[in-house]
Amino acid sequence: MISTPDRERAVRLIKETTDAGARTFRACAEMGIAMRTYQRWTREGDVKADGRPGATRPPPVHKLTQQEREAVLVAVNSPVHRSLPPSQIVPALADEGCFIASESTFYRVLREQSQQQHRGRSKAPTAKPLNTHCATGPNQVWCWDVTWLPGPAKGIFFYLYLILDLYSRKIVGWEIHEGESSELASELVTKAYLREGIAGVHLVLHSDNGSPMKGASLMETLYRLGIMSSYSRPRVSNDNAYAESIFRTCKYRPDYPYKGFATLGDARAWVLQFATWYNQEHKHSGLKFITPAQRHSGQTTEVIQQRKAVYEAAKAANPKRWSGRTRNWDLPEEVWLNPEKESRSLEAAA
Repeated sequence: MISTPDRERAVRLIKETTDAGARTFRACAEMGIAMRTYQRWTREGDVKADGRPGATRPPPVHKLTQQEREAVLVAVNSPVHRSLPPSQIVPALADEGCFIASESTFYRVLREQSQQQHRGRSKAPTAKPLNTHCATGPNQVWCWDVTWLPGPAKGIFFYLYLILDLYSRKIVGWEIHEGESSELASELVTKAYLREGIAGVHLVLHSDNGSPMKGASLMETLYRLGIMSSYSRPRVSNDNAYAESIFRTCKYRPDYPYKGFATLGDARAWVLQFATWYNQEHKHSGLKFITPAQRHSGQTTEVIQQRKAVYEAAKAANPKRWSGRTRNWDLPEEVWLNPEKESRSLEAAA
């Protein structure tokens, strides 16, 4: 809305312009108002004030009366309807020859009364807690998953079971089978556990919510070995990001046979080559380009010290090429799985 003083000033400027020979519609355009607006303001000679704030408006004819609102609440909270949503209540009332309000009106009244969040006897939905774990060394937190590898024909797949150490990113166990089962998963976990020689170590095994991950055979194996199970939140795809990341690395290798493996033996041979390369040769970007095997075996300090010495020598030889410190090769001592942002920020502040 434009105040009365502003209207009067605009009209005065437009009149001065038109008296000087300008066209009225061009003067109005320069002021940013329409020609019809200017004519309405000056229709009775004097500039008219805006009548909208004090205008008398008729009450809305479609608004529910208080009695109708109460009828809606009585209907939705009756013993017959209190466990049903309005989408089912309104048709049921229509079958009984009763119409109180539309379905959208029912929903609006329920929202205004804070009764739309949850209805009925079923358990109200609750937020699933975030499974976060911290690894300060190898064999403290493992992540595992199963992915499909293409077979010799469309619709035929081989299943790669893979366990990754969170701290070192090393592949500590893998197998390929023609199907998914909790029994095969339990065998893989047992073999990796014995190969790493970590009896008595507190170990967390994190996975998603697939059936092989929650089967009775695997649960019994984890209980027997003293391994704590951890699971992703339902329908949250990035709660097991480290396992998903290594599968992407695997399937984007230049020699990956994207057209499919001819036999199960071919698939096992290729993954054996990949796992060897990944653990022993792959300089991991998340580890400051240290190989997972070096991180897992504790050779990180030696490699980083050598790199620092090389950079310091290069800086001493050509100091003008360096504007500040040399490259930071230090690795964090803590690796978090699904870190909680609030708690981590509080810890940092403390």
